[in-house]
Amino acid sequence: MNLQGHIRIFLLLVVFSFMVSAEVLHAEVTVIFARNRNDDATPLFRFKGIPSPSRGDAAAKATFSVVDGRRDRNGGDVAKLYDSKLPVHEDEPSENFFFRAGTDGGRLLIDVGKKIEMLQVNTYSWHPGSRGPQVYKLYGADGDGDTFNARPKKGIDPVKGGWKLLAVVDTRPKEKEIGGQYGVSISDSEGTLGEYRYLLFDMKRTEEVDSFGNTFYCEIDIIGPEGAAPIEMPERKPCIDVFKTKGGICQIQIDTTETPDLTEWVRKELAPVVCEWYPRIVALLPSEGYEAPRKVSITFSSNMRGVAGTSGTRIRCGADWYRRNLKGEAKGSIIHELVHVVQQYGRARRARSRPARTPGWVVEGIADYIRFFLYNPEIRGAEITRRNLSRARYDASYRISANFLNWIAGKHGKDFIVKLNAAARAGEYNDDLWKKLTGKSVQELGEEWKKDIQQKLDGL
Repeated sequence: MNLQGHIRIFLLLVVFSFMVSAEVLHAEVTVIFARNRNDDATPLFRFKGIPSPSRGDAAAKATFSVVDGRRDRNGGDVAKLYDSKLPVHEDEPSENFFFRAGTDGGRLLIDVGKKIEMLQVNTYSWHPGSRGPQVYKLYGADGDGDTFNARPKKGIDPVKGGWKLLAVVDTRPKEKEIGGQYGVSISDSEGTLGEYRYLLFDMKRTEEVDSFGNTFYCEIDIIGPEGAAPIEMPERKPCIDVFKTKGGICQIQIDTTETPDLTEWVRKELAPVVCEWYPRIVALLPSEGYEAPRKVSITFSSNMRGVAGTSGTRIRCGADWYRRNLKGEAKGSIIHELVHVVQQYGRARRARSRPARTPGWVVEGIADYIRFFLYNPEIRGAEITRRNLSRARYDASYRISANFLNWIAGKHGKDFIVKLNAAARAGEYNDDLWKKLTGKSVQELGEEWKKDIQQKLDGL
């Protein structure tokens, strides 16, 4: 072949290569996301370069269902993802859908009823901590074909069941503080993602350090050719009070947005107690190199079952129980939860590869020790009587374990509680600790404690 022939083939290859590249560039799925940090987040969900949540989109009339995994009952159901109602503050479980604590996410199916052209899929989340970022894979399917698997469980590759992988999303920032408000928009440079009837989200947790890594999703939008309208401002206005503790060591935020009937009690009775006692608890539970959290949030939830729970620096309270106990143990229960905020035993899991696990009875026993023997001893809420003596085991947790720890403090000094807490916080708890600090095993101490109780009861 002569030189002219070689040049002609070379030019044809260049043109072909250009055409292939142009085709690839012409149809390319793009994933863009934006984040509003905790201080910048508002109920408006406004982002730079990301559309805000919408109403009237194709998802509004779609059917949402969980294919695999279990939703967390502390949150809302799947309807929260398309009801066009947004949370008004950063930690509002009832206005979000999320998978059960301690699990690695799950799979969520959306059926829009028929094949439609999808221009965008947008997802939104909001949480002050690790439940803010989004981690998932998005698949699309038209539902055609005899081999189509409409509900592929975990461990099954959706692609083998007639699905197309559309996008891989991971918005976790590299920095330590990862909370905030996140918006993700998935689109195609061609203008359309394709025609699909079904979308499948394979959602993953954002971290494994503790049980609370499943994202708080508040809205999923599917934008078709008909478009959608922006969501208007939420009707509810947040009711959040911020208080500073004595000495200014901590800022405590108390949210009664869902429970306005508790606002006056919070401001007049609860706030003075937590502002006084949080610094006291910090002083009672020191350890080398440890600095207690300087920001704490307390939220009263209208649909939470039970009393209260603490995750990191966030306390959630079941409003129904508090309404019934405002003149009883309501404030004491918050003291208990503040102890958990200060304990921060989870920090050992972040600092060490294999920290020792602190038994739950120690964790709860310390919290109730401070609650019943230091904050509110006059109510004698952790007293052992003839009625509950048979159940009096040192590791029975809560009030009974608190009584045991108070007895230990009386016999061996209050420094014992300080050393016990320090070991737990460092991930160094073990049963030998009791013998090292007291000369006796925890079982021997438990027997001695119970004999002392029996003797006191017999002497009455």
